[in-house]
Amino acid sequence: MKKKYNILVIDDDIKQLDMLTSYLEKHGFKTIRALNGVDGFDKIQNNSVDMVISDMRMPEMTGMEFYQKIRENNFKQPILFITAFPDVRDAVTTMRDGAANYLEKPIDFGEMLDSVACALNIKPEKSNTLKIDLPEGVIVKSKNMMDVIDNAAIIANSDVSVIISGESGTGKEILADLIHKWSDRSTKQFVKINCASIPENLMESELFGYTKGAFSGANKNKLGLLEQANGGTVMLDEIGEMPLGLQSKLLRVTQDGTFIPLGGNKERKIDIRIIAATNRNLYTEVQEKRFREDLYYRLSTFEFQIPALRERKADIIPLALYFANQNSNFGRKRISESASEILLGYEWPGNIRELQNEIKRAVLLTCGGDTILPEYFSSRIRDAVNKEMNSSIQDSEEGVIDKMEREIIFKTLEKNQFNRSLTAKDLKMSRRTLTYKIRRYRDAGYDI
Repeated sequence: MKKKYNILVIDDDIKQLDMLTSYLEKHGFKTIRALNGVDGFDKIQNNSVDMVISDMRMPEMTGMEFYQKIRENNFKQPILFITAFPDVRDAVTTMRDGAANYLEKPIDFGEMLDSVACALNIKPEKSNTLKIDLPEGVIVKSKNMMDVIDNAAIIANSDVSVIISGESGTGKEILADLIHKWSDRSTKQFVKINCASIPENLMESELFGYTKGAFSGANKNKLGLLEQANGGTVMLDEIGEMPLGLQSKLLRVTQDGTFIPLGGNKERKIDIRIIAATNRNLYTEVQEKRFREDLYYRLSTFEFQIPALRERKADIIPLALYFANQNSNFGRKRISESASEILLGYEWPGNIRELQNEIKRAVLLTCGGDTILPEYFSSRIRDAVNKEMNSSIQDSEEGVIDKMEREIIFKTLEKNQFNRSLTAKDLKMSRRTLTYKIRRYRDAGYDI
């Protein structure tokens, strides 16, 4: 991309505005910022603008009113709306003027980049190398995990709330550590709270604190964990376990930073960044009324989906070598070729945590030797890999079906200008399933 395209970004949320402009600038675009539609209309009149990215619900002039005004004044630039609301999505869909599209919250950076590239008819600049110095023990070689780390570095200083999703053992806490470390809050407290480990009847007092006399045994005031993190970052692990009643209290904290301790009658104000983590699908939890929709959208300004270890095979051997040498008291270890084949062939349902424990076991069985051999792995893992190998002859018809599905997805994406939500709707699959398939195709080397 030789030309520097100018993108006008309109959003009344400063944190989200910072996040969007930072990401676009790192991918070779110039950005012009506006805090609402009125400001945006002034900017588009007085600057060279190639494209607009706009939030929908803003004070003074909404995104829809901005769209109508620029079209009335013959501005033809393509516009990409960002929204979490179904009525807005329907309204954008009915426009279909060829220059209006939308992204659903939480924002998928890859989808946004694809939409921008399609609207401007360009190929975006995508980095395939990790540009960040990672702390010791954070091993990343796979492209899909590199993308996660790269995006974490981009949003770290934006101060937006974040949701980190992924299976148990994939490294959600490590990613949260990195985001805090790279942020402007790194010198302040980082308080980690596991919502699943706190009894429901104690969770309110633990999170929000209590005043003297709030209940039997409350002999003095106590600061809650959220207030202890004032100025810093809070990680709410397993947030899907939080009771609905407390979710409403947390919602208020995300809105204006205020809360009332248990037994109190005076508001307190705190300044914290919230990183929520879960191994559940929170969007499904919202649909099934087990998680508040408004809280979900407050927390998910940006959402990370950490891939399972079986989806990032390039990380398996480097991680295994790191764990082997970490647990060795007799010099550096190596992994034999046949042992490597077993490590790569296993599915790792317990992810990195399971790999770490298996390598620790294997190192002990080397008895001071320098090479990890297949027989040092547990029979459970060896048997699972052998069973997979015995059934690995694929039906040729299945390969044909996979190819047909891929071609249909490609064509439907092109028809919908690479809007994943519309494509998923046409294909009668969930947006998350479509996103997973696209990532799988990219990892396999397809240009999509």
